[in-house]
Amino acid sequence: MSDHAKVAPYPAMVWIAGGPFMMGSENHYPEEAPVHRVRVDGFWMDQYTVTNRNFANFVKETGYVTLAERPADPDTYPGAEPKMRVPSSTMFRKPSGPVDIRNHYNWWVYAPGTNWRHPRGPSSSIRKLMDHPVVHVAWEDVEAYAKWVGKELPTEAEWEFAARGGLDGAEFVWGNELTPGGRHMANIWQGEFPFHNTREDGFEYTAPVGSFPANGYGLYDMAGNVWQWTADWYQEHGKIDRHCCTAAIPRGATREASDNLHQLDMTIPRKVTKGGSHLCAPNYCRRYRPAARMAQPIDTSISHVGFRCVVREGKGSMGNRV
Repeated sequence: MSDHAKVAPYPAMVWIAGGPFMMGSENHYPEEAPVHRVRVDGFWMDQYTVTNRNFANFVKETGYVTLAERPADPDTYPGAEPKMRVPSSTMFRKPSGPVDIRNHYNWWVYAPGTNWRHPRGPSSSIRKLMDHPVVHVAWEDVEAYAKWVGKELPTEAEWEFAARGGLDGAEFVWGNELTPGGRHMANIWQGEFPFHNTREDGFEYTAPVGSFPANGYGLYDMAGNVWQWTADWYQEHGKIDRHCCTAAIPRGATREASDNLHQLDMTIPRKVTKGGSHLCAPNYCRRYRPAARMAQPIDTSISHVGFRCVVREGKGSMGNRV
C-alpha cells in the first residue's frame, strides 16, 4: 500500500513516512549536540496535542486520578514536610518586575490544588479552555491516557523527525526565520521574560490547539504552546554511544547513530520533552526549535508540559476514539 493510500487508525492523525535525518544541533545549547544521523520507521502521529476535552473524556470513562490530584506517598518522599505532600503541581507565576533569570524559582511555584482541571491555580477552570492542550500531566498520566486510547508516546527521534516536517536541518519547524514576513508561527513569549509579555502572537498562556500554521507534514504546534513528553529517557547526545548498548534501539528507529536514551545516574528519572512552550523567549529559552530538548522528571507535573501520541504501523486496532 502506498503512503498516500494509508487509512488513519484514528481521527486527526497524520502518516509520517519515516526515513533518515540529521538529529540535533550544534548551534545552540550543548545538550542538542552532536548532530547525528538517525533513521525512523513510518508511524502515525496526532495532528494536535491532547486537549483538555480529550483528557476529560478519558477521565470520565475511566475515573482516572492524575498524580497532581493525589497526595504524595510519604514512603516515596520520606523527608518531605506534610504540607508539601498535599495534592499539587508546579505553576508559572509571572513576577511583577525584573528578576535574576539564573534562578527559576523566581517564577516557578509549588501550588497546592493546581492540576489539569485547575491549570492556573485552584480557583481556575478549564471551562473555557477545552480546546487548549492539557497540562499538569505527569509521565504516568500520559502513559495511562495513551494506553486507554490505544496509542503510544513518540520516541525523541520520531518526534523530532515529525517536527521538522521535511525541512531537514532547518532552524525552526517552518524554516530559518523566527517570524517570516513578520508573522508569528508559534505561541512563544514576546518581550522580556519572565515579567513582561507583549503578547504579539495573541496569547499570554496556552493557545487553542491549531492556532498557528501546520508544518510540512500537517502537524500543529510542534513548536511553542506546551512542551511534549516523549518515551525516551534523557541522556546527553554526546554520551549516548559511550553509555548505551548498541542493541537498545528506540522503537521506530534504526541505529545509524546510537540514539536510544537510557537513564543515567539521576535521583529522579527524567524523560525527554520536546518543542518548547509559550514561556520560551529569545532572551531566555530559545528552545522553540525541533532540535531543542529538556529533561523532565517523571514524578513532576507542570503548567507548560503536555503531550501527543503516535501509532506505529501494524498497531492501533484497539482503544478509544476521543
